[in-house]
Amino acid sequence: MKKILSVALLAIILFACKNNSTINTEEAGKVITTYLKGNPEYKTTRFDFGELKFNSEKEYAELENYRQLENEGYITLTLLSSKKKFLSKDSSFVYSAKLTQKASEFVLKQEADKATVKAVTYELTEEKPVDFSKVNDATAKVTVSLKKVNTPFAAFQKNPEENSDFITKTYRLKYDKEEGWKVRK
Repeated sequence: MKKILSVALLAIILFACKNNSTINTEEAGKVITTYLKGNPEYKTTRFDFGELKFNSEKEYAELENYRQLENEGYITLTLLSSKKKFLSKDSSFVYSAKLTQKASEFVLKQEADKATVKAVTYELTEEKPVDFSKVNDATAKVTVSLKKVNTPFAAFQKNPEENSDFITKTYRLKYDKEEGWKVRK
């Protein structure tokens, strides 16, 4: 009887001391959401500012993108000069474009007349569930669908019209006894 009692007591102690490394779909989604808040997924593009010249119909379409940014308060656009070309439909416009403080949340790197800006950010979708497989007690592989959210600078991408409104991304989770489940980098 003492042997059975001691074995039962030992089993209870081992069970109580065992780490809680279980994870389900909802918990995996929360881990990914927390990770994305600190390490957002995004796509970048180059944005020209400073003195800009617009001479052709194609460049006038780009000028409209700059005007849209000005209307939304991300840049200031000042006309420096304009010339009408003789016997031509095209005119020449020279503008000065400056980034405003409102644009700072999208600017990653800034040079004298160019900036690297976020064109698209990706957020976890609510519609498609998190798909995960537990590799072992301490690791799991999680695949999520991230929806595409255009920033005001999206029109300046080389290929703004893409075939998909989302991306599928796989993250590896690792269990830490002190911190719980975290994304492994």
